Amino acid sequence: MAQHPAPPASDSVLSSTDEVDFELAEEFIRLFHAENPEAGPVLPRLRWVRAEIQATGSYRHTTAELTFGAQVAWRNSARCIGRLYWRSLRVRDLRAVRDADRVAAHCRRHLRLAANGGRIRPVMSVFAPDEPGRPAPRIWNDQLIRYAGYERDGGVLGDRRYLGFTRTALDLGWQPPEQPGMFDALPLIVETEQEGPTLHPLWREDVFEVPLSHPELDWFGSLGLRWHAVPAISNMRLVIGGVSYPAAPFNGWYLGTEIGARNLVDRDRYDLSELVGERMGLDRSSEQTLWRDRAVIEINRAVLHSFTEAGVSIADHHTESERFLTHVAREEKAGRSCPADWSWIVPPISGALTPVFHRYYDTEPLRPEFVLDDDAAHRGQHGTPRCFEQPREN
Repeated sequence: MAQHPAPPASDSVLSSTDEVDFELAEEFIRLFHAENPEAGPVLPRLRWVRAEIQATGSYRHTTAELTFGAQVAWRNSARCIGRLYWRSLRVRDLRAVRDADRVAAHCRRHLRLAANGGRIRPVMSVFAPDEPGRPAPRIWNDQLIRYAGYERDGGVLGDRRYLGFTRTALDLGWQPPEQPGMFDALPLIVETEQEGPTLHPLWREDVFEVPLSHPELDWFGSLGLRWHAVPAISNMRLVIGGVSYPAAPFNGWYLGTEIGARNLVDRDRYDLSELVGERMGLDRSSEQTLWRDRAVIEINRAVLHSFTEAGVSIADHHTESERFLTHVAREEKAGRSCPADWSWIVPPISGALTPVFHRYYDTEPLRPEFVLDDDAAHRGQHGTPRCFEQPREN
């Protein structure tokens, strides 16, 4: 499952004051019954849902509907190359959880369940939905595990992208390690309408990390690089049949290029290509020497080597590209379209060497879906704006 965000929010996202649109509910309920004939006839369920919406402004999914909706939202995720495994998603039904402490505790539990000793399991934890007049909790972090960025002597120590989020966490009272480092896990920030934003540090056992070494470059391990094993996206709405679940963190496992060609290499992240190129002794006098390409390939080799040696699930971009086309073929055989964003499905290195490069894809979005609100995207990097103006009493 890709760690990258979805397109901006769509019209299917409802605010906490909106009544659920019965047409959206009906669309989903009919889909659920069509793909799950053992659920019985659809009309009695539709009558119940209509009556519930008329009485309360919303309706409650059954556990089976929630699980199916979450899995299909993954199936429909246009920017994810790992959708072949959509049926394997384990869904934790936590809709009764609304307070920040329990949301954070279950997020920590999610990380340990998903890590699974290295055999990464796809997991989603679905917290309370938005209801008319009763907004649900929000998780500010864009992933449950992100590393802090600190301004130091005109430069940055750690992850440049999260300088703003780190400052916000510090302003809220977060205490970083006595000696800050390149890979300090940021705390979770959970906001509820009653409590406002609250800090929840991750514990050491929550963050399963892999030290990075190289199969041939002995000095690579001395760089002190590492990366966490569970890419759990945590600021996207899960929208099922008109019902919006703002806090529904989910994970698959990493594609190696997400770490080795983006997180460690992007100039607004760790920007390590020049350091590695220098240590490799490459000619960096001109871009025509392709020194940057060579350095990035070796960083990616180190990531794949290290995760494999540690027994931690990871996929390479060539294998996963083949598997994605298997998924597309299965969807077509089932009579379904498979939306895909070419610019995200094609890997960030060696794109033309993979089969996903050489074709076009359906682009029409499908529901259920994951949606990234503009404010949530900004909070995930910068720690602003707040979701609710001022905390209010129950």
